[in-house]
Amino acid sequence: MALTPSNPFERGTLAPNFKLPDTISGKVISLTEIKGEKATVVMFICNHCPFVIHVNEQLVALANDYNSKGVGFVAISSNDVESYPQDSPENMKIHAKKLGYPFPYLYDESQEIAKAYDAACTPDLYVFDSGLKSVYHGQLDDSRPGNGIPVSGKSIRSVLNEVLDNKNYTGPEKPSIGCSIKWK
Repeated sequence: MALTPSNPFERGTLAPNFKLPDTISGKVISLTEIKGEKATVVMFICNHCPFVIHVNEQLVALANDYNSKGVGFVAISSNDVESYPQDSPENMKIHAKKLGYPFPYLYDESQEIAKAYDAACTPDLYVFDSGLKSVYHGQLDDSRPGNGIPVSGKSIRSVLNEVLDNKNYTGPEKPSIGCSIKWK
């Protein structure tokens, strides 16, 4: 498995808008519908990537811990399902229900949204402030499959805590690392 790091995403960049089908509810959901009052987390993930599988429980815990604090969450899969049928919308729905995703799991069939965010890997995580301006793009934490570091969500949690305290996050943005997005 080739390791792919996330691409740079300049702080202050406005979140690209989207309207994508939610594989859980069947509804089309836009960025403005999932936007949090205080912050919004956009996560590019998929079903089969071992890096995402490694952090899935923490993604659920993170959303459960911060949803009530005004943070909106959304997951998007942009993988080519012809080459990776395990990432099909039908399997996304099964996967999301099994794991109890407390956020929409959207399907980016055209891959236009992944390109708009310059997403490169899964997981690829973005945090936006209340005005949907980028404050962080990087890793969930230092844990990777097999490195022995517990999954804690430390990196994203520290960013969200700063944003919730009305502080301007100026800390590091260590790139996420995972499987590449499976382009058509």
